[in-house]
Amino acid sequence: MDILLLLKAAILGIVEGLTEFLPISSTGHLIVVGSLLDFNDERGKLFEIVIQSAAILAVMWEYRAKLGSVVNGLMQKQEAAQRFTFNVCIAFLPLALIGLAFGKYIKAALFNPITVGVTSIVGALFILWAEKRQHTVTVESVDELNWKDALKVGFAQALALIPGTSRSGATIIGGLFFGLSRKAATEFTFFLAMPTLIAATLYELYKERALLSSHDLGMWAVGFVASFISAFLCVRWLLRYISSHDFTVFAWYRIAFGLVVLGTYYSGWVRWAAA
Repeated sequence: MDILLLLKAAILGIVEGLTEFLPISSTGHLIVVGSLLDFNDERGKLFEIVIQSAAILAVMWEYRAKLGSVVNGLMQKQEAAQRFTFNVCIAFLPLALIGLAFGKYIKAALFNPITVGVTSIVGALFILWAEKRQHTVTVESVDELNWKDALKVGFAQALALIPGTSRSGATIIGGLFFGLSRKAATEFTFFLAMPTLIAATLYELYKERALLSSHDLGMWAVGFVASFISAFLCVRWLLRYISSHDFTVFAWYRIAFGLVVLGTYYSGWVRWAAA
């Protein structure tokens, strides 16, 4: 078994788990780290799908009690469970429809480290703006969302089709602009990630099914475990962090990250490859 390949799998799994639910763009980091590790070919893209599924399972495990109560509520036709499910579904639609229509063209044109560097900085400026403006909370918890709030957050999430934007960043900051509390915006981002990432994973696995090989099981297992553990720990940390902090630190990180990517590219220090 190739130890170097397993090490790359572990590194990328940790990167996926740590960045999927933070407002710093997992796609952007995977593009950059995959480029540095020379693991961004078609086999690498399939691997990213596998480790993404681990991150999904991690957040589902963290919220298993809430998910269980929603399922039970749906079976008993409870209004709160029905409203919650409808809100998640309607918020999922904008990204799904726009992704199906334009996803292929976006990947061909924008999935590269330079786009990641630029959008990381632009996204940071939006975070700083969101944190400086007066934040009037009209929705304290995810159970108070109405379908209009959910749809607005869904359109914000659609911006994440551009690599480096960050799906969680777009939905969290969008939620703040639309009157959600930090806790509500963050938790709704987690719940919205479930159908979004599950659908994306299944779709990509179907498209890339020809690349599936039993020879890669060891690599997938290492990356999956690394992604699950790091995502689980990251989600728990983030929920504690937002109880007493804002998102400004992530904005400054994004600016530093974007500047490093752009600086190394234009100076020639790193020969970035397209994703």
